[in-house]
Amino acid sequence: MTNKTTKIYKLGRNIAAHRKNKGLSQNILAEILGISREHIGNIEIGRKTPTIGLLIKIAEILNVSEKELFDFGD
Repeated sequence: MTNKTTKIYKLGRNIAAHRKNKGLSQNILAEILGISREHIGNIEIGRKTPTIGLLIKIAEILNVSEKELFDFGD
């Protein structure tokens, strides 16, 4: 994996972890965001890259900062 690909994957994993900590399913999060479950699923596995606007909405819904979504622990 390239550095960019690795970061996109880690971003998706962080979104998934925060979503699960909040007790939300992919279906519920997608519905709140106005996107498909498949789209959020693809973001969480690093197959799709979310827009900045969508990242801001995700952070708001999950009650975390955008910075926390990008905290890859390295």
